[in-house]
Amino acid sequence: FPTDRTTEIGQLISSYLVREKDLEDHTIHLLFSANRWEHVPLMKEKLHQGITIVVDRYAFSGVAFTSAKGNFCLDWCKQPGGGLPKPDLILFLQGGPEAAAERGNYGQGGYESSSFQEKVLQGGCCLMEDKTLNWKGVEGGQSIEDLHKEIKSGGEKTMEEVQNKPLGGLWK
Repeated sequence: FPTDRTTEIGQLISSYLVREKDLEDHTIHLLFSANRWEHVPLMKEKLHQGITIVVDRYAFSGVAFTSAKGNFCLDWCKQPGGGLPKPDLILFLQGGPEAAAERGNYGQGGYESSSFQEKVLQGGCCLMEDKTLNWKGVEGGQSIEDLHKEIKSGGEKTMEEVQNKPLGGLWK
């Protein structure tokens, strides 16, 4: 469930990301959150059907990015995501801006300077301190093949562990 650019909220986000529309930082954070909330009914439906959902970036990514902008506290950034479905596993790719810079397309977004990425990493590390969530740090500097194996293995292990358990509840 990436950002859905087809909704009105998604279209505003898209305009912001391509720099057609200038939105205040609080506003864009809340729009990203609202866009996630638009997916909650479908996510719950799929989960109740026993379908595994894999999300590339979720509320935690938004919290880390917004808190890196300065003048934002992590707690404020977390509030709009409170009540979203709680993931069974959160993989946090670590390795710093240097590892990210070695990947394709790095530097094409507005948030990819080394100093900004370092702040995002710090925010992510603070979020990992929440022991009510199942965080797993993954070394992002390894080869794509090894990274794929580690992510796949972690995902399969978690799916096996939660297979016959009730849904993970809500994020607080």
